[in-house]
Amino acid sequence: MSASQPSLRWRLVRQLASLQAVFLSILALLIIAALWMTGSVISLQPEDETIDAIAQSIERDKDGALAIKETPMLAARRTELPGLWFVVRDRSGATIAEGAVPQAYAGMGRALDGIGQARFGSNLGGNAVPAARLQWVGSPIGEVQVLTGVDGSVSPSRVMAATSLVFFSTLLPLLAVTAVATMVAAPMVVRRAFSSLDSAVARAGQIDIDRQGTRLPVEDVPQEILPLVEAVNDALSRLDEGHERQKRLFAHLAHEWRTPVAILQARLDGLPSGPLKERIFEDTVRLATLAEQFLDLQRLNHRFEPAPVNLVDVARHVVSELAPLAIAANYEPCFQADEDTVEIIGDRVALERAVANLVQNAIQHGGRQGSITVHVGRATGITVTDEGKGIPAEQRGRIFEPFHRLSGYGKGFGLGLNLVQEIARLHGGQVQVLEGPTGGAAFRLSFPLAG
Repeated sequence: MSASQPSLRWRLVRQLASLQAVFLSILALLIIAALWMTGSVISLQPEDETIDAIAQSIERDKDGALAIKETPMLAARRTELPGLWFVVRDRSGATIAEGAVPQAYAGMGRALDGIGQARFGSNLGGNAVPAARLQWVGSPIGEVQVLTGVDGSVSPSRVMAATSLVFFSTLLPLLAVTAVATMVAAPMVVRRAFSSLDSAVARAGQIDIDRQGTRLPVEDVPQEILPLVEAVNDALSRLDEGHERQKRLFAHLAHEWRTPVAILQARLDGLPSGPLKERIFEDTVRLATLAEQFLDLQRLNHRFEPAPVNLVDVARHVVSELAPLAIAANYEPCFQADEDTVEIIGDRVALERAVANLVQNAIQHGGRQGSITVHVGRATGITVTDEGKGIPAEQRGRIFEPFHRLSGYGKGFGLGLNLVQEIARLHGGQVQVLEGPTGGAAFRLSFPLAG
């Protein structure tokens, strides 16, 4: 996969992490809002503003008594709360009050010196009294006790400060931990969800023209991806059907081709001997060989029967079979073997066809001069060498293409070399084009040895 291609797995991970962050943010805000309403986290009651304003305005006069300093905060609370009242006491019991203090709260602060903070109101069925708040807070002169009413509103700045405190102390760490956990756990979850596709990917890598009938497994494939896998399998079925039709067409063509070629060969036998007859005979053999190569290509994968094969016997048999044709074309056939047995595991018929194609190729393109040598060695395999003008190094890679024609050669290479390459591949071997001792072409077939 290209690095520029988007990753579906990481896209799902990012989307999952984003959705989870949004969900947790909303949930956290709802929880914090509920805690605020109950005062369990941060108190944002209106009297908090009033108590702060009162505490910051307390000072001592020149005699050391409690006094009230006019401050902007206190002035703002007085403007907002015309009926503002409060009682302030220090640790020594000194008291200062302002406004109409309800009778129920006149002496309450002295009785509650040990209470850090408290809220007061009416009992059900009792006499109605205004709600009040008592709290010990810091002030410019030290800690003081403030008792005041609960009327008023919370300023936006206090709301923002409290919100920021909750966000950075609670919500942000929660989101950070959740994000890290999601980035670690989500890839594993997504990878496990996609693991069922690994077998389909592995099977797709095995699809080849020589392995017809291969299909992607649909077991355990996610329902969302199943239509794609089934569509690919349907496409593979159509390709297999088309390939089978093409193979049948080639097979019928090769069979039909053999009949007129056989008739032509029979008629040639009745002609008087001479150079023209020899040339026509060679062309007829080439036509017959081409028809056989068509059939061999179709039969290759269906009749491959591996068994122990002696390459020396294969090469000797091919040379004896094609020696008359080589001699008729003005060549001297030669067979060489370094030892009596060079054994591999393969299909003898296919191997004989490969060597025969190399010898026929040498007869056709060897320049009608010199010798055609077939050599067998344990390290080198089978090498077929002619004494023609050879094959340029820059063109050696293309001669295995069907019917490829090199510049300077009157005839193309037909299907023979392509068939040789296919046979070598089926045996786990390879075919190489080298330069012979006299500058001619040398084709080397090498295979893994048996044992």
